Amino acid sequence: MADKKLSEKASKVIKDNTGIIAEFKKFIARGNVLDMAVGIIIGSAFTAIVTSLVSDIITPLIGTIIAGINFDRLVLTIPWGGRPQIHIGSFIDAVINFFLTALCVFILIRTINKFTKKKEETKEPPKPSDEVVLLTEIRDLLKEQKEDKE
Repeated sequence: MADKKLSEKASKVIKDNTGIIAEFKKFIARGNVLDMAVGIIIGSAFTAIVTSLVSDIITPLIGTIIAGINFDRLVLTIPWGGRPQIHIGSFIDAVINFFLTALCVFILIRTINKFTKKKEETKEPPKPSDEVVLLTEIRDLLKEQKEDKE
């Protein structure tokens, strides 16, 4: 008796999970999820480019301009508790990296918005439906008939 109830519950769980699995497959196959995945992959590659730009080009230039400071070695050592170090240079790199990434995203979105505005502006007004055309013709004919009677 107990085995039968257990097998019924197990089969119900399997059926429910099959429904969930099918629903998950349907969700994954939708275009939005795939677009998001492509965006994440491109975003991570873009982050690597910006990180390299900041670490390898911008911060060394800033360091050279500001009396030859090397940001990689810029640390603050706390004189107590085992002398821990706060890596200020890495933090400055991360802040510059963030602002450059935000600037690039802003420029990208601004460019996309300009293109979508141009597409909206160049759009032709929609053609009237067949019913509207027919009603306009009827109205014009009635006006002509009324003018002819007068």
